[in-house]
Order: sequence, then C-alpha cells, then structure tokens
Amino acid sequence: MLDLLIRNASLADGRKNMSVAVQDGKIAEVSEGLQAPAAEVVDAEGLLLSPPFVDPHFHMDATLSYGMPRVNESGTLLEGIALWGELKPQLTHDALVERALAYCDWAVARGLLAIRSHVDTSDPSLLPVEAMLDVQKRVAPYIDLQLVAFPQDGVLRTPGGLDNLKRALDLGVDVVGGIPHFERTMADGAESVRILCELAAERGKLVDMHCDESDDPMSRHVETLAYHTHRLGLHGRVTGSHLTSMHSMDNYYVSKLMALMAEAQLGVVSNPLINITIQGRHDTYPKRRGMTRVPELMAAGLTVAFGHDCVMDPWYSLGSGDALEVANMGLHVAQMTSRAGMQQCFDAITLNPARLLGLQGYGIEKGAHADFVLLHAKDPVEALRLKAARLGVWRRGQRIASTPAPVATLNVPGRPASTTLLSAR
Repeated sequence: MLDLLIRNASLADGRKNMSVAVQDGKIAEVSEGLQAPAAEVVDAEGLLLSPPFVDPHFHMDATLSYGMPRVNESGTLLEGIALWGELKPQLTHDALVERALAYCDWAVARGLLAIRSHVDTSDPSLLPVEAMLDVQKRVAPYIDLQLVAFPQDGVLRTPGGLDNLKRALDLGVDVVGGIPHFERTMADGAESVRILCELAAERGKLVDMHCDESDDPMSRHVETLAYHTHRLGLHGRVTGSHLTSMHSMDNYYVSKLMALMAEAQLGVVSNPLINITIQGRHDTYPKRRGMTRVPELMAAGLTVAFGHDCVMDPWYSLGSGDALEVANMGLHVAQMTSRAGMQQCFDAITLNPARLLGLQGYGIEKGAHADFVLLHAKDPVEALRLKAARLGVWRRGQRIASTPAPVATLNVPGRPASTTLLSAR
C-alpha cells in the first residue's frame, strides 16, 4: 500500500489528470489516472501541484528586524547597510535564532522549502554565522537552508575580512559570497572577486556574489566574475546576484557581456521586490526600473532565478515569504506578460533556483523527494495572478502546512452565493 496518492492534479508543465504516488518519502510513480490503494488519498480536483518554491537569495540574519534601531527613511541601499551596522552591536544569538525560526514558519506556510541565505561575516565574533548554523540544524527536517559567507562591509574594506570569511567556511558555511561594488575602489572590487573565486576553487565551494547592485553602468564586476569563473573552471558553480547595473548599461556592451556570462555558465539571481524599490532612488524622471535584464539573460541561455532578498529588515519594510509575490513583481517589471514569459517567471521560483542551489531529488518525477505544494490555481499563470493559496504543503510525503481555499461570500441579487476568483476555463 502506498503512503500517499495525489490524484487528478495538474502539473506545471501542462500535464492534466496526473497522479503522484508516494512511498517512504519518495515519489514512486507519476502517471496519468493512476489508481492504487494508499493510506491517504488526496483529490487535487484539477488544481496545480508544484514542486516547492525555492528562494536563491535571502538575508535571514536580518529578517524581521524592521524598525530596529530605526527605519530606513531614504530607502537606499547605503542607508540600509549603515542601519545594519548600527543594529549589529545589539544582536544576540537567541534573538537572531528566534526571528529566523519565525520567518521559517512563514516560509513553510507558503510552500517555500529551500532557501539560500547570505550571512554577514564582517564582525570577527561571527555571531550571525553561529546563529544561522544553529537555525540550519533546527529547520533541516523541513527546510533546506544553504548558507553563504557574505562580507557585508567588503572583504577587503573590512579589517580581517578575509580571515573572518575563511573562519565562517571552516565552521560549515556552504557558499563563498562577496560584494565587490562596496569595496573602496573598482580595483579593490575586482581584486576581491579574484581572491574569493580562487578561495572557492581551492575549497570546492559554490560562489554567490552580490554583484553590481548599483545604478552605475560602469559597475562591471560581473564581467570580472565571468572571467575568473572561466579561468578557474568554475563553470556552473557561480552565481551573480542583483546585477542591477545591467539595466543602465548600453546595449552594445551588454551584448558582449551576456556572451561572456553564458560562456562561463553563470547563474543569475534577480530580486524584483528589492530591485524595483531600491534602484533609481537618485533619479528624478524618467526613473529607471533597476531590475537586471531578465528576459534577455534567459534568452541568452543563462539560468535566471528570482529571490526575496529581504523581508521586514533595514532594506525592505514589507514581504511575507511568498515566492509568488516575488515572481508576480518580476513579470511586471520585466514586462514578461506573455503566457510563455509568465511560465518562465514561475520557473524562476521553482526549477531554476533549485538548479542554482544544486538541490538533489527536486521536482515532481519518479525517484525525487516527495516535496510539493498544492496550489489553489489551475496552472502557473493563474497561480501568479492570484498569488494562490497553498492548500497543502508536503515534505518527504508528510503534510506540514495547509491553508483553506479563499472563498468570498456574496450577497448580490442574481449572482452566485460565493466566488473563489478562479477562472472558468
């Protein structure tokens, strides 16, 4: 007897009336109309069964700290960094862990079961690192939490910055991070990319750098990142996050740059909620959108994913851990409103970030982990439109969260007694 059978589900690739059989925490079969005895049978009623959402870029050490010690009044990246610097002396291990665990509760409720979080290594105490390693262990039964050693204040700009980062890796942090555009000079930024990529190659680590999070078209550290990725043979192991300066670059230079990035097999993470909020702050009108060139990078063959970046912290006052909200903003900013474009945006919060994180056993296919989300929508486009309720969230075949279907009661003459906002088709 199966442990779980989900029947009559629609899948994100367009297949209908699909059954997903689960045994011992793994998907045993995916086929149309499968009937088999099971301890639990769920009728999806034609709704969308998706692999879990994946966030490839987050700052869990800062999350839910909004207003501490004050609010970012300018809304700029630099004030956010300064504010985080003011908050750091007040941080405690227990408070960091408590806020992170609360956010992970939100994530589970939203079907977000894998997160890559950048963790500040600038302070020699490594307090945020130790706290997030604690969180990583605690949430392991229900969230894959991957940590990035992130020198928020610049690995060269910070006294002892490189040593701090190496110690974080020694403690068990998974990925090498960087922030070249925040170093003192362009030359230092380029040098930091070289040092950090060589460190990753030496230790066999992945790389994920905050890169060119700026409106300055001359901030071109992603070119250096692509160069060292190619030089060191790190193809497919390196991600450039943000890349917002590409929004302001001229098309001729970008045509060369994207080819170099594709040659190096760079991953790309855009953070639509934050990029549209922080970028362009110094513009009058016309105002730049700031988000990197998502459809063009996808067309060039790069793996592009969408991340949250921030939720209720010094840089962003909003957010709820909803990957569908992130993708919804992404498709608007990138004007990816064709059905194919919206499908790509759904992939940017599922399949693509799973690839960047190197998740094993991900997806709705035979042999994969039985991790999935039943959405109150018929297909990915409707899921994005409605930011659909998560009717059920399963981890290794066990339901760990659920949300009732949103049904509004109506009292309108001649009309139905209720509506769910689902389309008729």
